[in-house]
Amino acid sequence: MDPLCRADSRRGPSEEGSEPPWARFSAWLECVCVVTFDLELGQALEAVYPQDVKLTEKEKSSICYLSFPDSYSGALGDTQFSFRLRQSVGRGPRGVWFEDSDAYNRDAPVTMQKDQSHLYGYVYFRQVKDDTVKRGYFQKSVVLVSRLPLVRLFQSVLQVIAPEYFKLEPCLEEVCHEIDKWPTPTPGHTLLLPCMGEVIKVRIPSKDDKLGGSPVQLNPEESLRPAPLVLPSCHEQDFFQCFQSMLVHVQMLWELMLLGEPVVVMAPSPAVCSETVLALVSSVAPLKYCCDFRPYFTIHDSEFKEYTTRTQAPPSVILGVTNPFFLKTFQCWPHVIRLGELKMSVDLPKQLKMKKLAKLKTLDAKPGVYTAYKTFLHKDKALVRRLLKGIQRKRPSEVQSAILRRYLLELTQSFIIPLERYLVSLMPLQRSISPWKTPPPISPFNQEEFIATLEHAGPQLTSVLKGDWLGLYRRFFRSVNFDGWYRLRHREMTQKVESLHLQVICDADLLSWTRDKSEVEIVDLILKLREKLIQARRHQLGMRAELLEKLELSIQSIISSLPQDLQALLHRD
Repeated sequence: MDPLCRADSRRGPSEEGSEPPWARFSAWLECVCVVTFDLELGQALEAVYPQDVKLTEKEKSSICYLSFPDSYSGALGDTQFSFRLRQSVGRGPRGVWFEDSDAYNRDAPVTMQKDQSHLYGYVYFRQVKDDTVKRGYFQKSVVLVSRLPLVRLFQSVLQVIAPEYFKLEPCLEEVCHEIDKWPTPTPGHTLLLPCMGEVIKVRIPSKDDKLGGSPVQLNPEESLRPAPLVLPSCHEQDFFQCFQSMLVHVQMLWELMLLGEPVVVMAPSPAVCSETVLALVSSVAPLKYCCDFRPYFTIHDSEFKEYTTRTQAPPSVILGVTNPFFLKTFQCWPHVIRLGELKMSVDLPKQLKMKKLAKLKTLDAKPGVYTAYKTFLHKDKALVRRLLKGIQRKRPSEVQSAILRRYLLELTQSFIIPLERYLVSLMPLQRSISPWKTPPPISPFNQEEFIATLEHAGPQLTSVLKGDWLGLYRRFFRSVNFDGWYRLRHREMTQKVESLHLQVICDADLLSWTRDKSEVEIVDLILKLREKLIQARRHQLGMRAELLEKLELSIQSIISSLPQDLQALLHRD
């Protein structure tokens, strides 16, 4: 039997009867892969679960290369890391999760929405000596492939299942069936997820959560059951661990992320580079990082030539790499972070100084931030002193991370609040929305008009940082992040206007309006109202159910006022 097809022969256990096979599994994962080292083929897929998953050959190849360390390492043991790859053109998402209203993305924070154009890979790699293998080593990875950026959750799942699988336990088929019985990932809900005898308790954040909310808590009745593995977060990195060697550069790195600048992170291992890239991306939360990012990138990646060509400026992307070959390849990039083995001490920032790009030429280049970038904002020395004092006092890493995360959150909010305030002024006035007319359009974003508002309503109202805020905004307007933020907010504002318009329609006396109208006009009104109802239910415009029912009754009343032949036609539609 083909090893790629030897996964379960059963279909997913849709116990509900109405759900398609693997419907719940598909809400969490695309598939589970096992990647091994073949003496003739190199990295190769040993198994894929479920067997009917539709991965392209390009995706299979990428998963294989991204699931092993890029350069040979004699380090033995287990390591976990993550990667992100571009989905092949023409392949739709697995399952039914993307149909209709897509409740998950509607309710999740923008930074945690599922990705329709990329796949995440969560890897558990093991390398141990094995004399029974010609190469002398057992090398294998278990990989969870998903569209969800829930790195902490999926790493915890791997910590349960991968060690058992490496004991030659044929457990992955049963794990897939177990996941197919999980409740769907629902933002704002705390879920209990059984996994091979363990129970993982995790809360999926909601866009309505208070930023920096409290971790998951056990309910009193749960204390009587076997204790679950409680995850404080399903997605957050150890911020301080990732940034501890770059404390003096935190604000500069935040600016680079905000502006979508091309950045390469060179690290000694896939675990370090992938964690660092994900931490950089999340440093601008709650703003969504809209540029490309690859937590782990190899020379075998299908986009390698695209990202390393010297005939054009580097693209807006963050790449995490480990192969020393990249030192030469990325000399032309404007921002390179080289990480090394660091000693925890109060002098820690001195171990990673700002360096000139010209010095990034040899394989023995020292750890440092290689860039000529000049920050727009002045450095906040108080933050660095506070975190260094925490090192001196051996403050727990969780506390250090909370301090740093809160600081970056407040910095991003100070930057975004003036933009949000200006957007509100672009909305049409509610009194200008009539049930009988198309609602007025949202005014266009005028950059100079916005800049003029900063003197009295700028970031100085919430931030003590000094510097060239205006210059930072002007540079931000040219970035992919601004374009992505504005498109998202404009879509939300459009839906808000549609919601207000529909509410005005629901409150209007539609039947009276039709009394002096022609049958053509009335039928046209009915068709438009039905379309609005469909949109309201599909896009979840926040309308109360009773209002929509009231509109449905109004439509039926209007239809009843028409001749019988027209009534029959409209009821048939």
